[in-house]
Amino acid sequence: MVVFQYDKSFEGLLCAVFEAYDKKKYPESLISQEQIVPLLTREVFAIETQTEKFLRVLTLLKNKMSVMELNRLNAVWLSEIENSDFLLFQYIKYAIDSKFEHSANFGHPVVLEIHKIAKKVSKEVHAWQQFVRFQKSKDEIYFAPVHPVYNSLPLVIPHFKDRFSSQQWILYDLKRNYGFYYDLSEVHPMVLEGSGEHLRTGFVDEEMLHPDEKLFQELWKKYHTSVSIKERINLKLQKQYMPKRYWKFLTEKQ
Repeated sequence: MVVFQYDKSFEGLLCAVFEAYDKKKYPESLISQEQIVPLLTREVFAIETQTEKFLRVLTLLKNKMSVMELNRLNAVWLSEIENSDFLLFQYIKYAIDSKFEHSANFGHPVVLEIHKIAKKVSKEVHAWQQFVRFQKSKDEIYFAPVHPVYNSLPLVIPHFKDRFSSQQWILYDLKRNYGFYYDLSEVHPMVLEGSGEHLRTGFVDEEMLHPDEKLFQELWKKYHTSVSIKERINLKLQKQYMPKRYWKFLTEKQ
């Protein structure tokens, strides 16, 4: 078996593609530099991440694939599903070698699996665009926690930047402990330090809330209750369109 070891970054993955074609050795497994090499391994190659090689492969992919297809690859990478990096390697190799349209060849198992994973991530992105609830802090920053299954937070940022461009906000992934801060101009990646209550529960500490925030939360709950028709509540259907895992941070569900 041929094994490639790399740093588990996307740049490193594209460098692995470069090295495979350069050496004419194609891996049967991709592992991190810290992982133990599997038994029965015939050859091991340590892949060094180099900007020049990464950019050459990226340029090739941009010429070979549509923007939609590149976005699909990005979604699969962010899925963090086990062995999704090797699946991407196989897909990229198939795309480079193919003389015909490859992205819609659902008879190819790798193409089909790429579409399935990208669809799952896309579904989660769509859900977070609908089910995020901001809490306004004393310093006029809107904070919203998310707890995604996939590492989909980067994919929802353009939506919120367009929609809430007149407000400072933070979208924070509690599961992975990182987020993005919008300062009315640019979006910056960030990590919250410490062990505040908001990092554990997802709710801003009461002493840090804006004086009006509690009032608006109560108004929103009353509005939600007043427009609900008890006789027509269908929890099964509600869970189908709004899975219960998104309820945790919804103001109207507190």
